Amino acid sequence: MFLEPEGVGTDEIYVNGFSTCLPYEVQCGLVRTIVGCENAEIIRPAYAVEYDFVFPTELTHHLETKSCKNLFLAGQINGTSGYEEAGAQGLMAGINAARSALGLPKVTLGRDQAYIGVLIDDLISKGTAEPYRMFTSRAEHRLLLRHDNADIRLSKLGNDWGLLQKDKLLVLSNKIRLINEEIKRLQEVGYGSQKLIQLLRRPEISYRDLPNRNDSLPAEVIEQVEVEVKYAGYITRQTLEVNKLKTVESKQLPTDLDYHRINGLRSEARQKLGQIRPANLGQAARISGVTPSDISVLMVWLKKASTRPPSPLVELPDANQIDGAARE
Repeated sequence: MFLEPEGVGTDEIYVNGFSTCLPYEVQCGLVRTIVGCENAEIIRPAYAVEYDFVFPTELTHHLETKSCKNLFLAGQINGTSGYEEAGAQGLMAGINAARSALGLPKVTLGRDQAYIGVLIDDLISKGTAEPYRMFTSRAEHRLLLRHDNADIRLSKLGNDWGLLQKDKLLVLSNKIRLINEEIKRLQEVGYGSQKLIQLLRRPEISYRDLPNRNDSLPAEVIEQVEVEVKYAGYITRQTLEVNKLKTVESKQLPTDLDYHRINGLRSEARQKLGQIRPANLGQAARISGVTPSDISVLMVWLKKASTRPPSPLVELPDANQIDGAARE
């Protein structure tokens, strides 16, 4: 337990690590058993907050419940903490609820696009046994999900979804233009036997150390130029990985697929896949209990299903012929 001052202008102390919702008198007795708090007075007793919980595996990527159309859930009810994670879900659930009411297609963010995408995909694919917190370590593409490029990653989507004014998008467009123009200039301008871009790739050299640098560029543009140049190889490699994964993600799974009829799937995989009903192979691969061999079986099944001839349809006579026959 830690005794934390509540602030500079108060003598109140918060007992961090002392969680209880017992009656006031009992709380007083318990606090006074702590060494150093024998004479403590409780100004505001502790209390508990109870809320309903829905298994997040019962949600789609749009945060819409599978069992009740147009019901969107966000926040602690989905098993997350009630802070940034709840706010992130509220944003996406609110967007999709509004778009659904307007008859517009619902939207999602991918794991390679935003931490919100990682958060939601983790919840609906894996579920959670304790309050979920969003850590950077949970994202496999975190080299792309940087705080410095959030506007570049998400502003166009915000504009497409009606959340960002066009003038803000024009500001971003100008920023991207400056970044690209400066990187191109660094590729073309030389210093001795080297191009400026080769100098900037050195770990000990920053943009401000370059000869013939452009001091009129905004600081945020210079930051992006440095990041893109110095980490170009790593960023390219991760982008290629994302593109490969998108091939898997694009393979959709039927929502009514009977996994018990697919030979080769393990019993645990059948159970988990039937319970969560992933939308695609990528989501299926991230379900706890589904192994790479199970994914291989699903890929083979999808390939066979795509080459399987369609079911023959009964050929119906022309409606006029039926009407004429009925009259006769």
